Amino acid sequence: MSDVQQWPPEAQKWLDGQELLFNKPYGWTSFDLVKKIRYGLRSKFGIKKIKVGHAGTLDPLATGLMIICTGRSTKKLVNYQDLGKTYLAGIRLGATTPCFDLEKDVDAVFPTEHITKELIVEALKTFEGAQEQIPPQFSAKKIKGKRAYNLAREGIIAEIKPQNIVIDEIELIDYKLPDITVRVSCSKGTYIRSLARDLGLALNSGAHLFSLIRTSVGSYELKDAHEVDNLENIFNQM
Repeated sequence: MSDVQQWPPEAQKWLDGQELLFNKPYGWTSFDLVKKIRYGLRSKFGIKKIKVGHAGTLDPLATGLMIICTGRSTKKLVNYQDLGKTYLAGIRLGATTPCFDLEKDVDAVFPTEHITKELIVEALKTFEGAQEQIPPQFSAKKIKGKRAYNLAREGIIAEIKPQNIVIDEIELIDYKLPDITVRVSCSKGTYIRSLARDLGLALNSGAHLFSLIRTSVGSYELKDAHEVDNLENIFNQM
């Protein structure tokens, strides 16, 4: 007789592998979302051990599309990680923060009187195409085995090497100074926080991110994503 536990079909399908789209809530880490789904599966089906993973990290202050895989489907995560992504980025001109978003307070202010809509549109054009980008000090990049954000919190300024990225398209969507909204389609590994910093420099000012929504990953769209509050129904319907 086999000693391998036999699960009912409604539990076995999650172990065999499911691929789901979720809208990550504001303030959650990407791992918070993974933990929530893993805990839900364990509680719902009594599964003590099940793999759950995500394709492409989102910062805690960002919201939007995340692809979640369970069970054997976690082996497919690498296929999603290489896909291009699209974001709606809210960028505030005239001020900077140490982490390039709202996680830290403003550390410097700059003039914006010279900035026009036409100037912004022209500056955005310079970011299209292949380029090198320097990730933020407050990022998950590893520096000699340590996360850059841990070093930054210790007051250590690490040397972070530029990485190759591609911005396929960047478009000004809304213009209400000091705030603008930009749509960005880009390769994996692109830091939109760094893009905000670099745009501020290109405009002879400063800038930081005040909102970020990931709207697509490859052909997968945020409009098709589940909400975390609806987990019980998702488990029942799948």
